[in-house]
Amino acid sequence: MLFKRNRTPKKHIYYALHLYFSGLSLRKVSQHLSPFIRRNHVSIWNWIQHYKPEKLFHRKRKIYEFIVDETLIKVGNELVWVWIAIELKDKTILGIRISYERSMLIAEQFMRSLVRKYGKHPASTDGGTWYPQACKFLKLKHHIHLPYEKSIVERTIQYVKDRTESFDDYFPCKCEGRCKLEHISNWFAMFIDMHNQSITYSAVK
Repeated sequence: MLFKRNRTPKKHIYYALHLYFSGLSLRKVSQHLSPFIRRNHVSIWNWIQHYKPEKLFHRKRKIYEFIVDETLIKVGNELVWVWIAIELKDKTILGIRISYERSMLIAEQFMRSLVRKYGKHPASTDGGTWYPQACKFLKLKHHIHLPYEKSIVERTIQYVKDRTESFDDYFPCKCEGRCKLEHISNWFAMFIDMHNQSITYSAVK
């Protein structure tokens, strides 16, 4: 007799990865999952290997423009910058970068990562002095946010900040000394993938 393999619902996988990237051990994650579904720590480890943050993060899509902005969030007792880029048409999040400083060099590195993933496209930014030179180095057309671009990026930024407030309350940084921010980047990769999937799902309903 053949037994049909029970596939784990994606929402439970995401929840497990969220817990793991927030600092829990594999066995602790398994315990937290047990009220919903029973999976051992080996299964969770396999999910982590399959759903790499960088693998979750990248999706092929048509890009019209990079709309870029940055904001401050709290990690433990420190403030860090979150750089974010969204797409004009479908408002998906294209990329993030976490940094302690805000400078032209970091702006250029962030936008270079977007170009590597999606190719060269015009960039819309706020009036920060670090953006025009970064775009010039990368040979990207640059302009200041138009009112509509400003409104959608500000809404996305506020949406991200609302979620990170809960993140900081319930999963504060436990690092001694200055955090390397890797767990924050992993958490954001998970968050963005779920956010973009929800947009895609809503669009096809």
